Amino acid sequence: MIHMEYYLIVSTIMMFVGIYGFVTRRNLLAMLISVELILNSVDINFVVFNRFLFPGQLEGFFFALFAIGISAAETAVAIAIIINIYRNLRHIQVKDLKKLKW
Repeated sequence: MIHMEYYLIVSTIMMFVGIYGFVTRRNLLAMLISVELILNSVDINFVVFNRFLFPGQLEGFFFALFAIGISAAETAVAIAIIINIYRNLRHIQVKDLKKLKW
């Protein structure tokens, strides 16, 4: 049986890689992938804490499934927004998004 610390280390690494990718990238798709990494690390925490703290119950698994559903909906909306930005500006770099205000 794998110890809880190993799962939490993987989740922490995923969280910090997602945060680093979100802060350093200038492409909207790369930023979206970074947000997905952050959400997946939270899902891992839900499942791990449920398994080790309440082994016979399924609340953590249901929270993870709900979070995955929310993540899928968020991704669909974000990709639709990115497609509309690309149609207007012909690229998806963050630095030129101020042009959409006016």
